[in-house]
Amino acid sequence: MTDSAYEELQTGGFGPATFDLLRRLVHQVHRTYGFPPPEGHTSWSDDAAYDVISAMLSQEGAGQRFVTVCFTQAADEASLERLFLTSIRNFLIDEAKKTPRGKLRRRIARLMGEDTAYRKNNGSPPRWALADHPEEALWQGDLDDLIAQAARVRGVGITRWNHAGPTPKQTVHALKTILLCVLQHAQGAVREEDLAKVLEARFELLAPARVTQLFADEGSVAAIVEQHAATTAPDPTETEGVAEGIWQRLSPNERLLLPYLDKDAHHAAQLLEIRQGHAVLVLSNLKTMLRDALSLDSDAQTVMASLLRRCGEAAS
Repeated sequence: MTDSAYEELQTGGFGPATFDLLRRLVHQVHRTYGFPPPEGHTSWSDDAAYDVISAMLSQEGAGQRFVTVCFTQAADEASLERLFLTSIRNFLIDEAKKTPRGKLRRRIARLMGEDTAYRKNNGSPPRWALADHPEEALWQGDLDDLIAQAARVRGVGITRWNHAGPTPKQTVHALKTILLCVLQHAQGAVREEDLAKVLEARFELLAPARVTQLFADEGSVAAIVEQHAATTAPDPTETEGVAEGIWQRLSPNERLLLPYLDKDAHHAAQLLEIRQGHAVLVLSNLKTMLRDALSLDSDAQTVMASLLRRCGEAAS
């Protein structure tokens, strides 16, 4: 064994010293440029770095060839590290572009790049600010704070989200409204990756459809419905109409939370697999919307039972 990857490649080919160097360089690249962790990981760890290295080594048509190419161009350990860094960065750029968030980042970067109200800061990772912000001003706060600020903006929504072609005008307006509000609040340049996360949270753009077992004991939804049916005799057509109207207004995350209104934000964050700060807002907005909607109906319990039945049907 040798402590130097360069010496190792000179004497015996790819080995533990080279692998360890690549691991350390993957961490250096993601810290410097803010790349998201690879698929299957929620944060960067050695396991995530190993997955990146494995993916690089198993690329079709390339494999370990990038190691050989870097070694043949290097003169010493330092130059080998620089070549490895470039290869890792280029690989992570290509991978990020394939992800839904990567596509969202490119879309908002294009929108802001075409608008003189926004300015892209030089350097990496890419950051955006308002044109009238001082060039040296950088936002370094908590992402949950920006997500909360975006959630306070009312009157904008996205009804059309195309994955190719020009962005619809109403969607552009909604995205820019949130971007403007968030950057005004930040008072400095925000990482492009963080802006994408804010928009994703605000509009649930990338939220996958989830199927979750909502109740521990089978049949509990039916039991609730039967209990309310025994105590009330509402007009079923009217009740279902009210329930359907509310159901259509609920986001996928809000539908998942509906049976858990008595739980705290920590439970909601675990269920939805989101940050706790974001979960607080989703839970609060859901309760407010239900309170306003059900206060207009004289048979709120039966409407709520109908909503819970829809939860059960969605999970089955």
